[in-house]
Amino acid sequence: MGIYGNIKRMLCNGGMENGEARAVALLLLEKVCGLTVAEALTAEAVGVNGKRVQEMARRVAEGEPVQYVLGEADFCGMSLCVRKGVLIPRPETEELVEWVAEDGVGDRVLDVCTGSGCVAVALARRFPDAEIEAWDVSEEALDVARMNVERCGVKVTLKNVDVLNDDEVAKEVADVYDVVVSNPPYVCEEEAVDMEARVLKHEPRLALFVPDEDPLRFYRQIARMGIKALRNGGRLYFEINRRFGKEVVGMLNGMGYVGVELRQDFCGNDRMVKAIKGDDLSLL
Repeated sequence: MGIYGNIKRMLCNGGMENGEARAVALLLLEKVCGLTVAEALTAEAVGVNGKRVQEMARRVAEGEPVQYVLGEADFCGMSLCVRKGVLIPRPETEELVEWVAEDGVGDRVLDVCTGSGCVAVALARRFPDAEIEAWDVSEEALDVARMNVERCGVKVTLKNVDVLNDDEVAKEVADVYDVVVSNPPYVCEEEAVDMEARVLKHEPRLALFVPDEDPLRFYRQIARMGIKALRNGGRLYFEINRRFGKEVVGMLNGMGYVGVELRQDFCGNDRMVKAIKGDDLSLL
């Protein structure tokens, strides 16, 4: 059995399904050893990288996300740095970026709860002339975001801001942004029982969870801020918990936003919301 077979068997023995084990084994051999799929399937050994790739496979088999093991994750055609302390970028968030990008971003963009910086960096790469600002409460996350800004050669202003702290927000907000976008924590504590062990054990709870009794906490706060931070006709975008699409839409309508739109992700789940600041429907 070649190196691919050994790695795949190790992953399956760790409880991974056959299809996922195949994909992860091929990914490790590509990233660590530089092998194409054809080369990976036929290689008997991989020289000096053999021990390294097998050690990484062992960590994945024991439940550590492969992105943390590799120290990188693919997002919107980029390879971004990730490590414990930041959420691993999801494909659903790529869809959020696509929605923002297809509408255009104007001159100034604010990304709230930026984490790894994936949204801000992706938008800065597509709109190099726009002023992109990104906030997070976690200095650890901002360290990773800085690495990704440098890695991708874009310009993003990073700030340590707790969006739930009214005093901090008041110091930062001005009526100047064309777009405010956020993928904030939105998983209710009660949903943890249905989540994968690798997520619960390794990904930061700060970036994942909100209290069961207040699931709209971040959406409400950011929408309140958006009323002051967005220019008239400026747009607010959220990635949301699929359970609360109607509630988020109702909240935004109740706050006076117009053109509120709910979109589904590629799996058919309510996942994204857009709203426009202003009470004049001609803004649409």
